[in-house]
Amino acid sequence: MGRKLLVVDDEAKIREIIKKYAALDGAEVTEAADGIAAIDAAKNGKFDLIIMDIMMPELDGFSAAREIRKFSDTPILMLSARGEEYDRIHGFEVGADDYVVKPFSPKELMMRVEAIIKRTEGKTSEHDSLTIGGLVIDFTARTVSIDGVKLTMFPKEYDLLFYMVKNRGVALTRERLIQDVWGYDFYGDDRTLDTHVKLLRKSIGEYSRYITTLRGVGYRFENDEPENK
Repeated sequence: MGRKLLVVDDEAKIREIIKKYAALDGAEVTEAADGIAAIDAAKNGKFDLIIMDIMMPELDGFSAAREIRKFSDTPILMLSARGEEYDRIHGFEVGADDYVVKPFSPKELMMRVEAIIKRTEGKTSEHDSLTIGGLVIDFTARTVSIDGVKLTMFPKEYDLLFYMVKNRGVALTRERLIQDVWGYDFYGDDRTLDTHVKLLRKSIGEYSRYITTLRGVGYRFENDEPENK
C-alpha cells in the first residue's frame, strides 16, 4: 500500500487498532488526539488520507475537517458512534469523502481507505465533457455548472453524478452503484447511497428530474434533451 495516513481520534485504543491494520497494508500512520492537533498535522505533513473521528475534545471532527478543507483537498474519512442521517450529511457538507459508523470492521475500513485513495488518484488526462440543456458536466476538470454558474458539491456527489451520467439510460442497482462508485464491497444498509442521491438532487436543482428512482432496484439517469459533447 505504501500510504501515509493521519488518524485522528481521542481514543488511543481506536488509533492503535487502525494503526495495526494499516501497518499490515504497509501504511505509515501519524496520530492526533483532537481536532486542533489534526489541523496542525495536516498543515505540516503530506498525507494520502485522513481518518477523522467526529466527537473529540478541544475541536470536533466536523470543525477540524472544515478548517482542513480551507488549505487541503486530502481525502477525509469520518468516524462516528452515531449513524443518523444528519451526521452523515453534515460530514459531507464539510468536505468528507466517506463516513463510517463505530463499531467498524478494521478490514473494511482499510478497504474503504484504499478505494478512496485509488479513486482520487485515478484522474484521466483526456478532456471529456457533456452538456444536457443548461447542465454542463466536465468530467476532466471535475466541474458541474448550470446556466454558466459553477456548482459547489461534495466529493461523492461528483463521483455519483459522473457515474450515473456515463451510464445514462441504464438501470443501476444499488449494489452496482455502491461497488463502482464507492469502490469496495459494501456491508450494511443503503443509507449512505440514498443520502448522497438526496444531496445530489438538491445540488442540481431542476435537473434532478433526470434521476429516476427505481423502486426495489436503484436509480437511473435519463434525459430527453439534446446532448452536446
